[in-house]
Amino acid sequence: MQLQVLGKRGINMTELQTDNSNMLLCSNCFEDEGLRIDADKIGHESLDECPNCKSKIGKKLSKDLIRGLAWRFFVSGTTIRCNYGAAPVIQTNEHHYGKSNICPSPWLENDIKLIEDTARIGFFHYGPRLWMVGEVEPLKDLQSESKREAIIQRVIQEYPERSIPRGTKFYRLRVNPKRPAEPMEYDSPPVEFSGNGRLDSSDLSVMYGSQDIDVCIHECRASINDDIYVATLKTSQDLRFLDLTHVLEEDGTEFESLDMAIHMLFLAKSHSYEISRAIVKAAEKAGFDGVIYPSFFSLVITGGHPFETSYGLSLRRYHPERERYSDTYTIKNLALFGFPLRSELVKVASINRLVITHVGYQGHFGPVEY
Repeated sequence: MQLQVLGKRGINMTELQTDNSNMLLCSNCFEDEGLRIDADKIGHESLDECPNCKSKIGKKLSKDLIRGLAWRFFVSGTTIRCNYGAAPVIQTNEHHYGKSNICPSPWLENDIKLIEDTARIGFFHYGPRLWMVGEVEPLKDLQSESKREAIIQRVIQEYPERSIPRGTKFYRLRVNPKRPAEPMEYDSPPVEFSGNGRLDSSDLSVMYGSQDIDVCIHECRASINDDIYVATLKTSQDLRFLDLTHVLEEDGTEFESLDMAIHMLFLAKSHSYEISRAIVKAAEKAGFDGVIYPSFFSLVITGGHPFETSYGLSLRRYHPERERYSDTYTIKNLALFGFPLRSELVKVASINRLVITHVGYQGHFGPVEY
């Protein structure tokens, strides 16, 4: 099996189709600077006069683009991450047109009125379904030391085994190694230095790798001040991996979903590490050589939005192309147990210095009051 790292600019499933023939506003119509900048990013270049503000240089917006702008600024822009899960504070739809009940900053009041009247939508405070903020029974059991083991055994049994064939190439990045040309510098860190990452612990060393060098840079939090080196590694034999990126087929709702529990676990911050370490220890005990796991940076790299829903239903579970949808927003990393170089499970094909020559960020804005 050849792992596939999907494109860094994923398809945003929330984007609407655009009718370019009927432009209603332009980016210069807006008073709020963040909203104006976001409108400029998604609008169309046209020297036609804006029907609202008469500007010829502002990026032009159709009804569909205005709705997309509203979602980007007010829904995605107010999404709050919890310990597990995330949900927006504001939602918008056509059923609330003329019934908006949010309390924006003064400089947004006219802009909101423009959006409402042209897109025929209204804004309201969103009460998310509780699974979106971590009320998922298997996830709650994973947080309980007395119930954790039973869920971990389900993970080992229900997630599939993947065979990574001999000769599979991946990368391992090191920041400021003492001997950068020495192949063993790219093995797992010694046990005394383990226990700081998502999967490694004081009694299990882990080699982290990826088939995407940019992902390696993100995972290692490398900066332009670092001396960075990348080893190209190849597997020396077929290896058995537990695939934690697989989308489980399940009955029941999101509240009972093991798939949603693991999905939320790997998008959580360091408070979740104790659980993920326990899972990989069980995988190692079960005879696996490693795990395939989703990168914490998956959504940032692919441009996805956390825990997207349609009428409260998870798109990860109910999207008509759910596997493709999930794969689009998942960056798959490798974690190999023990010391793969020392045990000759993998070998170093080459080592290179990596020079960072460009750094960039992409983002959008949201309101400060609502």
